Amino acid sequence: MRPAELAALLRDVRHGRVTPARAAVRIREAPLEQLEFAALDHQRALRAGFPEVVFGQGKTAPQLVAIARRLHARHGVVLATRVDEAGQRALAAAFPGAQVHERARCVVLRRRATAHRGRVRLRGRVLVLCAGTADLPVAEEALVTARTMGSRAELVADVGVAGLHRLLAHSRRLRQARVLIVVAGLEGALPSVVGGLTDRPLIAVPTSVGYGSHLRGLAPLLAMLNSCAAGVTVVNVDNGFGAGYAAHLINVGAGTRR
Repeated sequence: MRPAELAALLRDVRHGRVTPARAAVRIREAPLEQLEFAALDHQRALRAGFPEVVFGQGKTAPQLVAIARRLHARHGVVLATRVDEAGQRALAAAFPGAQVHERARCVVLRRRATAHRGRVRLRGRVLVLCAGTADLPVAEEALVTARTMGSRAELVADVGVAGLHRLLAHSRRLRQARVLIVVAGLEGALPSVVGGLTDRPLIAVPTSVGYGSHLRGLAPLLAMLNSCAAGVTVVNVDNGFGAGYAAHLINVGAGTRR
């Protein structure tokens, strides 16, 4: 149950359209739905502001469809991450309006009433930057997450430190953003550089892109954790979803204070 749904239910009780007993039943049924292979947390939106997100890795296509169907019916919006090709095909077949983001490995479902762009109110501005083309899957996962949650988000690709002039060409966009997400592999230097050019909150995302001593993302993770630039916060290796979620929360908070 989303906050708006709870408010609407309480209004219906006040105006006599729903009895208190029936409202109590609906609220009591809201928290948890037990499936054979999953326990769905339907009160996540009340606590955290967005419904439970489906982590697709390790789930079969039928499991994904069953979980998505229940979340979609209750909340009207579903974000599924790390969905493999079989899962993407299954969700697209079960939900004709599904938005499949192949490179990001994400699928977004919305009710028809809210699917039109004009009905989704995007707020603030999140800017996602990635060092190289190989970092795009993680960067786009962050982008899709932030947009699905309600942030206005844009992507700037291939602005790594090997050619700093490419980054400097976007100086104005850096200043206009409320929150920055910077995705990089190899030596992971890009967040420190960007952090020295802007006063915006910056979320750094190391990726598992690099050569041997890169250690599948450990090298850029340590480099970002030791950044000398102020205001840099680091998420785990390849965690574009975590970065997009955190950026949205910061973006919305910044928007309410301005």
